[in-house]
Amino acid sequence: MANFDNPGLYYQDRFYANDGVPDEGQELVQEYKQLTTTLRKFIREFSTGGFGMIYREKLKNNYNLGNYSLEVNLAHLKLFNEDAELKLRKYPLRFVPALEEAAKTVADELTQPRPLGEEKVHDIQVLLNLDDYPASVRTVKSAQVSHVVKVSGIIVAASQVRAKATQVSLQCRTCRHTVNDMKLRPGLDGFQLPRVCGASQAGQLQRCPIDPYHIVPDKCICVDYQTLKLQENPEDVPHGEMPRHLQLYCDRYLVDNVAPGNRVTIVGVYSIKRLYNQKQKDKTLSGIRTPYLRVLSIHVETSGVGRSDAAQQLTPEMERAFKDIAKRPDAFELIAKSIAPSIYGSVDIKKSIACLLFGGARKRLPDGITRRGDINVLLLGDPGTAKSQLLKFVEQVSPIGVYTSGKGSSAAGLTASVIKDPQSKSFIMEGGAMVLADGGVDDRVAIHEAMEQQTISIAKAGITTTLNSRCSVLAAANSVYGRWDDSKGNDNLDFMPTILSRFDMIYIVKDTHDIKRDTTLARHVIEVHVAASNAAKTDANAEKEKDETAVFDDDGLLTLSFLKKFVSYARTHCAPRLTAEACEKLVNNYVRMRNPDGKEDAVANKGKNAKSSIPITIRQLEAVVRMSESLAKMELLPFAVERHVEEAIRLFKVSTLEAAATGNLSGIEGFTSAEDAESIQRIEKQLKKRFSVGTHVSESVVIQDFVSRQHYSEQLVRKVIANLIRRGDLQQRMQRRMLFRVR
Repeated sequence: MANFDNPGLYYQDRFYANDGVPDEGQELVQEYKQLTTTLRKFIREFSTGGFGMIYREKLKNNYNLGNYSLEVNLAHLKLFNEDAELKLRKYPLRFVPALEEAAKTVADELTQPRPLGEEKVHDIQVLLNLDDYPASVRTVKSAQVSHVVKVSGIIVAASQVRAKATQVSLQCRTCRHTVNDMKLRPGLDGFQLPRVCGASQAGQLQRCPIDPYHIVPDKCICVDYQTLKLQENPEDVPHGEMPRHLQLYCDRYLVDNVAPGNRVTIVGVYSIKRLYNQKQKDKTLSGIRTPYLRVLSIHVETSGVGRSDAAQQLTPEMERAFKDIAKRPDAFELIAKSIAPSIYGSVDIKKSIACLLFGGARKRLPDGITRRGDINVLLLGDPGTAKSQLLKFVEQVSPIGVYTSGKGSSAAGLTASVIKDPQSKSFIMEGGAMVLADGGVDDRVAIHEAMEQQTISIAKAGITTTLNSRCSVLAAANSVYGRWDDSKGNDNLDFMPTILSRFDMIYIVKDTHDIKRDTTLARHVIEVHVAASNAAKTDANAEKEKDETAVFDDDGLLTLSFLKKFVSYARTHCAPRLTAEACEKLVNNYVRMRNPDGKEDAVANKGKNAKSSIPITIRQLEAVVRMSESLAKMELLPFAVERHVEEAIRLFKVSTLEAAATGNLSGIEGFTSAEDAESIQRIEKQLKKRFSVGTHVSESVVIQDFVSRQHYSEQLVRKVIANLIRRGDLQQRMQRRMLFRVR
C-alpha cells in the first residue's frame, strides 16, 4: 500500500478548461499578469509634461459617449515603460488582449456607478498607433510574421460587414454535454471543433461518436468584421512590375471606416492563414500559408491622392486665409496662375482648369432629376504642348483624383467590375477609376452615362445597381496623324463623336511656329531646369522647415497644399446660384449666339442665313451656367453676378466656339453646320442617281467629278462615301479602288 501514500498529481489540459488567462506555463501567466498591471498603471497615470491624464480622460469620455474604444500611441508607452512597449510590439497576439483587459478594468473603475441596465462593463477595443515611417506592402516579409507592422497603400475593394464569433457554446449531439464560453482567436484563422466528447462515457448506453459537437448559435458572442484589399502605392511599384495586394482583417470599430479609393496607413499584426483549397489534392500546399494583416488602427491620408477629409482638418487661421484670398479683386487670376506655374502660357486653359477644380453647384430638382455641377474639359492637339503635365498637376491638386492613360484603360477599369470573392463565393464589386474618383477629378474616359448623368449602371452576375461617379473629367488626346491636320476635321479624332458634346470646354492646342513666342518659351523652359537643379543643391532640410500652412511660395503664387485645401473648402462650403441680372444677361447672350444675324436681319433674309453655322444647344448653355457658378465659388460668393457670366461666356467662346468656328470639329455631333448637312444630303442623292444597284465605278473618278465639276469639298465627298460603306449601301473592291453598289 506504500504506492498509495504519495500518488502525485496528474492532470490533462482539457479543451473546455478556461480560467481567464492563457495556460502556457506558470512563467507566461506571471508575465501576462505583470504586464496587465503595468498597462493599467499606464492608462491611469500617463501624462504629457505632468498636465492631464490623457488616456484616462480619453477613455472616460469615449465610454460615456458609447464609443468603447481607446487609441494608444506606442511612443507614449515607450516613454512610460520601454520593456512593456517592446513586448507589445514583438508579441502582439499574446499581449494586446492584456492591454484591452487593462483598459476594461480602468473603464470599470472610472465609470462607476453606472446607470440602471448598464451595470456590466463593455469590452474596450484598443487601437494602436506607431510613429514609424510606413513600409510598402512589397517590403513586408516572413520575418515580420506575428509582429506589429505599419504599411501604406490604397484600398481597392471592401467586402460587406459580417459577424464573427469570439465566444462559442458547444453541445454534444448525443449526450447533450455543453461546453460554455469557448474563446476563439481573432483574425481569419479557422476554428477546429473538438473531435471527441469531453463528458465521461461511463454508464452511457450509447457512446458519443467522433465529431459530436455542434455550435449553439443563441449562446455565441459575435463581433462585426470586414475584409479589405490593400494595393501598394503607385510610387512604390518598381518600373515594369505589377502592384501587389494584401488582405486586411478589420473588426468592431474599424469596420466601414474606409471606402475604395482611400489612401490609408495601416498599423496591424502581420499574420498568416491556411490556403483554402476545395479539392485538397495537391499535398505540396499543406505547409504553405497566405499572409494577411490583422488591423489594429487605420489612418486615412488627407495629403495624398485618395478620399480627403481636409475640410475637417482646417484651422480658423486657414479659413481666414481662404476668405482673404477670395476677397482679392484678382483672385481668379491668382488661382489660374498658380495652376502648373512651371508650364508657360496656356492662360485660358489654366483658367478653364481652375473652373473644373472648383466646379459648379449640383442641383436636385423637385421631380428627383439631378443636374451635374461638375465641369468636363477636353484638350486636343499637337504633341509636346504640356497636355499630360496639366493632367498630372490636376491629379495632385484635386482633393480626390485618379489618373489613367492610354490603351491601358478598359471600360471595366474605368467604371466597375464584378469579381468572385474566393472566401464567401459571392460576387463583389471593385470600383474603377470613375467610381474611385467619386467627388473628384478623373483624367480619361469614353463613357457617356458617367459624364452626363454621373452614374454607372451595373447589371452583371446577379448584381443590379447604380454607382455614383460624381467627378469632373479632364481629358487630353493627340491627333491620329500625330500633329493636328486642319484639313481633316473630325478625322483627327479616333473616338466616338457623341462623346464631344459631353465636354463643356474643348481646346485645340496647336504648336504654332513664331520666333518671338518660341524664344520666350525656350528661355522659360531653360529657367525652369536651372531653378530645379539649383533647388536640388540647396539644403534638403529647408523644405521641411517650411510651414505647411504657408499661403504663398517664393514667386508670390499659391502653394500646392494651400490650393488643394482651398479647392476642398470651396467645394464643401459654397454652392452659388445665378442672380436675376446674370440670368437675363445669360439668356440674351444665348439668343444672340443662336441667332447671330439679329432679329431684323433674320426676318429680312427670310430664314436663309438666320441659323448659326455653329449649333448652340441647351447643353452648351448649361456649361456656361456651371462655369459662372465656379467663378463665383472661387470668390466664396453666394451668387454669381454679371461679371462671372461675362468671363464664362468669354472662356466658352475661346474654347468650344473657336474650335468649332475654325472647322476643326466639323462632322461631330452638335458641330456640323446646316450648310454641310445639306451638302452631304445632296451628294448622297446624286451618288445614288449616278449609278444603279450592281454596278462598279472608280472611287477616284467619283471624287474628281464632285470636286472639280460641282465644286464640293473633297472632305465632304469622302465623308459621304465612308457613311454609305458603313451603312452597307456601298462596298470597296479591287484593292479599294472601285466602289460597288449593293442596294
